[in-house]
Amino acid sequence: MKKIIYIYAFLLLANHFTFAQQDPQFTQYMYNMSIVNPGYATDDLGVINLGGIYRSQWVGAVGAPSTASLFAHFPLSEKIESGLNVIKDELGEGVLNETTLSADLGYKVTLSKKAKLSIGLKAGVNFFNTNFNGFQLNDDSIGTDNAFQNLNETFLNLGAGLFYFTDKYYLGLSVPNFLPNKQLKEANGISAIGTDELHYFFTGGYIFNLTDNIKFKPAFITKLVQNAPLSADITANFMFYDQFEIGVAHRIDDSFSGLVNYKITPQLRIGYAYDHTINNLGRFNSGSHEIILLFNIDTLNNKGYDKSPRFF
Repeated sequence: MKKIIYIYAFLLLANHFTFAQQDPQFTQYMYNMSIVNPGYATDDLGVINLGGIYRSQWVGAVGAPSTASLFAHFPLSEKIESGLNVIKDELGEGVLNETTLSADLGYKVTLSKKAKLSIGLKAGVNFFNTNFNGFQLNDDSIGTDNAFQNLNETFLNLGAGLFYFTDKYYLGLSVPNFLPNKQLKEANGISAIGTDELHYFFTGGYIFNLTDNIKFKPAFITKLVQNAPLSADITANFMFYDQFEIGVAHRIDDSFSGLVNYKITPQLRIGYAYDHTINNLGRFNSGSHEIILLFNIDTLNNKGYDKSPRFF
């Protein structure tokens, strides 16, 4: 690990983990909403939503991060929703690993004939470890730098969220973790490096029926973290015949993206997104790739998978 870009990317991300956002970000955020909002809910009683997503970020940069997630969402009754999430982040070929396991529980309140509000709680555990064995700075000082320590720690997470939805649009507000966990506390003269900051997420989406077979689906997600600039994604997708979807997205001051997904069967959908980096890191990588698989199990043999906000 001797290339300068590796050091550059790592130090940038170290600062990223230390002072700003730790929660993962996905371009196809609208298909895995429960990761950021435990209040996420659908009106598909009897339908179990399963999914997996893999993101390879900043391809071509040595030591670039990757994120994988598995998620499941299923209504327990007309009023109770539940979810499970597994998220694994890796940076620098095992230099930093973080795995989060969490469970969600949401309670739906009927506000009108078409509108409902889900109030959700998230609880989980976070396994965090670093391994700097073999990691070397250009001046060979890694062995004496107290900032680079091998860690193996476990933390608890607790979050909450609100999710308002109809059959045409949704709005969500959430904080996935309220606990200020510190990956490195008081040690070797260094204080509180790697403190988790609160992440505030505000999301929304709408579906316009342009014709009987064409739908326009704009969506957005904003993320506010202390000591970091506001992050905002704006997405515009078109769906054809409730089967094929294509669109574009823009993460402000970060990237432009193209998205596409296809319903292979009534139960299975696959999607892909490519991000073109426009910030300073764009000189050192060839973009980011993201693949998602969505699978539905209909335990009641009903129809209407696409009425769920999952497909906004």
